[in-house]
Amino acid sequence: MRPVRTAARTAAAALLTAALGGVAGCGEDDPAAAYCGLVEEHQAELTDIVGGGGPDALLGALGIFRELQDQAPRDLADEWQQVVGRVAALDEALRAAGLDPAAYDREQPPAGLTDAERARVDAAARELVAPATTAAVGGLEQQARDVCGTPLVL
Repeated sequence: MRPVRTAARTAAAALLTAALGGVAGCGEDDPAAAYCGLVEEHQAELTDIVGGGGPDALLGALGIFRELQDQAPRDLADEWQQVVGRVAALDEALRAAGLDPAAYDREQPPAGLTDAERARVDAAARELVAPATTAAVGGLEQQARDVCGTPLVL
């Protein structure tokens, strides 16, 4: 089993679904229209980046997630902070260890990877799929249903 890859794929699917779910139902008079518009603007790009399901998909979408976080309604600040924070923590752990996220295999780590670096990457991957992050994704999904009027199917 490859926890970093599995965790990234699970989180990627949930985040893409949450982000894409916010598109429909956002009207011009809706206070979340700018946020919904931004989600719509990035829909195809997010589909390409995250939909590919590669181990580095979430990391490739981090810039878009940050932009969505910046435009999100205040009631989503905590959820986006959790999600962006966990993806960024994994990115930082991988970078600090000098690892290529697309090529990293936990079962066969590259020569020179220290136990501390491996532990940091593993911890970041676990946090990405932890209950707090899952709950944050659920909050984003709820917002998509309630504010943008779009039910999500996970």
